[in-house]
Amino acid sequence: MEHNTDDLSPLLYKNREWAAQMTAEDPDFFQRLIKQQSPAYLWIGCSDSRVPSTQLVGLQPGDMFVHRNIANVVVHSDLNCLSVLHYGVTVLKVRHIIVCGHYSCGGVQAALADSRVGMVDNWLRHVQDVRNKHAAIINACPNTTLQVHRLCELNVVEQVVNVCQTTVVQHAWERGQRVTVHGLIYDIADGLLQDLSLQVSAPQDLNDQYERAIAQIAASTR
Repeated sequence: MEHNTDDLSPLLYKNREWAAQMTAEDPDFFQRLIKQQSPAYLWIGCSDSRVPSTQLVGLQPGDMFVHRNIANVVVHSDLNCLSVLHYGVTVLKVRHIIVCGHYSCGGVQAALADSRVGMVDNWLRHVQDVRNKHAAIINACPNTTLQVHRLCELNVVEQVVNVCQTTVVQHAWERGQRVTVHGLIYDIADGLLQDLSLQVSAPQDLNDQYERAIAQIAASTR
């Protein structure tokens, strides 16, 4: 089927195919989605088009609440991210918050190289702060590719800390709500997720979990 490349006909056509397929497989699928949204997971990931959050973990619509931005950064003054976090934790009662970075992240590469891109340079200052904080680990890498890999991992770890330190998560833990914050990294080269050994379920666990994750990343440079 041919389409005008200047319009969205290809997407609309694919949408109708997808909706028909979902209905054929499960006639009540969309009716269930209308009635409720009760995901167990909140995903905070990168905007990169090669990292399809729900698809890569094999979940269906309704199974995951998602927030994405360049380089999966969590900033305490970012009302967009904080609003998603608040709604996910307080209203949807998600059990797991996943911060997921990915190797070959363009934002991380730009932050590492001090590249000038434009408006996004201001946003990537947060990743450069991570780079500067862990300069010893980055500098121990034998080549630029590994430096980018390690910074992608370190950035995830630091963003997990930022999530844990938000008032949203702190208050959830104070009232006894069960929510765990995880750090994952995705490899576009093979489609696999890796656990960065960072799972925080209570404020008192944060320091030990953080130090273990940083030590593991540092060891991988040797």
